[in-house]
Amino acid sequence: MEHVSAFDEPLKKLLGGPTAKVMAEHLDLHTVGDLLHHYPRRYEERGRLTALTDLPLDEHVTVVAQVADARVMTFNGGRGRRLEVTVTDGSGRLQLVFFGHGVHKPHKELLPGRRAMFAGKVSVFNRRLQLAHPTYQLLDTQAEDEATEAVDAFAGQLLPIYPACKQLDSWRIAKAVDTVLPGAREAVDPLPASLREGRGFVPLPEALLKIHRPQTKADVAAARERLRWDEAFVLQVALARRRFADTQLPAVARRPVPDGLLDAFDAVLPFTLTEGQRKVTGEIFGDLATDHPMHRLLQGEVGSGKTLVALRAMLRVVDAGGQAAMLAPTEVLAQQHHRSVTEMMGELAENWGLWREAPLDEGRRSGDGRALGGSGRGTKVVLLTGSMGTAARRQALLDLVTGEAGIVIGTHALIEDKVKFHDLGLVVVDEQHRFGVEQRDALRSKGKQPPHLLVMTATPIPRTVAMTVFGDLETSVLDQLPAGRSPIASHVVPAKDKPHFLDRAWERVREEVAGGHQAYVVCPRIGDDADEAAEKKGKKRSDPADDAEKRPPLAVLDIAEQLSEGPLGGLRIEVLHGRMPPDDKDGVMRRFAAGEVDVLVATTVIEVGVNVPNATAMVIMDADRFGVSQLHQLRGRVGRGSAPGLCLLVSEAHEASPARARLSAVAATLDGFELSRIDLEQRREGDVLGQAQSGVRSSLRVLSVIDDEEVIGAAREEAVRVVAADPGLERLPELRTALDALLDKDREEYLDKG
Repeated sequence: MEHVSAFDEPLKKLLGGPTAKVMAEHLDLHTVGDLLHHYPRRYEERGRLTALTDLPLDEHVTVVAQVADARVMTFNGGRGRRLEVTVTDGSGRLQLVFFGHGVHKPHKELLPGRRAMFAGKVSVFNRRLQLAHPTYQLLDTQAEDEATEAVDAFAGQLLPIYPACKQLDSWRIAKAVDTVLPGAREAVDPLPASLREGRGFVPLPEALLKIHRPQTKADVAAARERLRWDEAFVLQVALARRRFADTQLPAVARRPVPDGLLDAFDAVLPFTLTEGQRKVTGEIFGDLATDHPMHRLLQGEVGSGKTLVALRAMLRVVDAGGQAAMLAPTEVLAQQHHRSVTEMMGELAENWGLWREAPLDEGRRSGDGRALGGSGRGTKVVLLTGSMGTAARRQALLDLVTGEAGIVIGTHALIEDKVKFHDLGLVVVDEQHRFGVEQRDALRSKGKQPPHLLVMTATPIPRTVAMTVFGDLETSVLDQLPAGRSPIASHVVPAKDKPHFLDRAWERVREEVAGGHQAYVVCPRIGDDADEAAEKKGKKRSDPADDAEKRPPLAVLDIAEQLSEGPLGGLRIEVLHGRMPPDDKDGVMRRFAAGEVDVLVATTVIEVGVNVPNATAMVIMDADRFGVSQLHQLRGRVGRGSAPGLCLLVSEAHEASPARARLSAVAATLDGFELSRIDLEQRREGDVLGQAQSGVRSSLRVLSVIDDEEVIGAAREEAVRVVAADPGLERLPELRTALDALLDKDREEYLDKG
């Protein structure tokens, strides 16, 4: 075990308390292993590093240069002192300036002829580039004969530039790495020898030495290739083991039942299934028929019919004697799914006597609670959310435990201990990125045997992210839109540059309403007291580069009032947001769905699942405050019927800004997968993964889930092979050690994502 303990050595022991404290607090580095895995962000060659002729303004730079002259200036009648140092590298000159008490040390050390490395932010003063109060490290403090040797050695090396913080510069981190680098020799190599040799990888100790202290660019490439593979492989082994363990669990096979509810439902469907829906349903039904639990991710484009696919899977399970639960992330979405399911089964309810759920507060219907007709077929569909009244909740729980309810739709309230099922056969989780693995495990434990699991997301996920973030699930993709779905025209409305475009936007809304249709207006903020408090607390905003960010985001309550009194006066306008009481929210959505509301001014509570085919127009205010995928989700609420959809993205961002580029990308394509790639490229990868599986990010330092598809795919294949041959990794103790380290470090974030 001494190998492990070398990496587990606390940094405090080797670097001293103050440095270790900064590393722990600001860089999350606690042990020798943590620091050895804190890889350089990039490398500078001395020539490139010291080019003072084209330093970028307002950026933090590191330069190597020689002091040309230094002088102390006084100001404020001699009371203030300023040290001005001019440095050169032969190609250009740069001024360094130090004030006040900060003058003394550099005045003694930065003498003409001295060579040093300087770091600071480039600014302009009197039309000259300068670094104010740069930190520096002298490079010629050794004895004269050693100094020349040190400078020459420095000149021939690649200089590692580490991810640093204000409290700890890159070269101080480099010095700390020098202290712990001997420990790299004791690194435990997680790759099986056959895999390492077969792919020609350098040993792990050598990779660590080369990534921190490379002699050549080839050293860096070899080290990164090896370390990238380690990250991909260990992660894929963790996922492969989870998949393997799942296949060992028993489950009740839910096989076809002729002339059951599913056949009856299919017979009254008013349209034919798309080829994609048939293919995906085939994959799901194939899984349901096996005696180990299905674990499948269903990715569906906005409006591709995921709910229909899920309902058919639920009916298959009910036919086979089981129950199905659909879990939604919010009450609004749970209620919407409940409405969608009962609407889809409406004809069936009339023709075949399928129970069509009345509002739960109306109490139980007469008889045994089923409208069976003469067919002998039927089941009850219940809603279960946290805000339900006691009597309605008690009835719903009773229907679940007796098996009278074949289908339940609800929020995380379904996970509570007191919720018992008669025979839970299938769990459908909608919008997986809002639920943790642990939560779905809690639901799975409610079956007599582990139920089958179908996870749905309307956020398109590129293949690499699916393999990394949802790698414990098989994947199905539903990328065709059903026939009859209308195209959605999208346009950017530059409200600041061309205010008349915004006037025209409101005219278009009036035209849609005059034509018998309805519209959404979406705002980033509610505008109530809780919002104001958050503003006062200095809540961070999304993109401070834009002028529009200087004001608070536009709010639902304000915009609704302005529209009622202004451009949309006379129309029936209502508001919807997440802090309204559930009954009020439900009432607004019912009225909107019934066509009793012309314009719904809402927050992103309408983002997923809301289905009102008569709504044809959407105006998104401050559209630059939303992410690309979120805009795509919102836009998917219109064009759901036979009339074409219109989405207007209103923004005050400048034409040349990244925010406007994002909006133009959304306006240019309806392909969610293409937009998700743009989203990944434009955002920091950690933000993307942070949404879905933050623990993964903390273990990925070299691997990019955006760019390294080939590596991830190959690592997944190797991981499956290794786990199939040795599920307990008995013959690979080093790999088991690496896996334990990954899961120990990340278990909390990794498993409790949401």
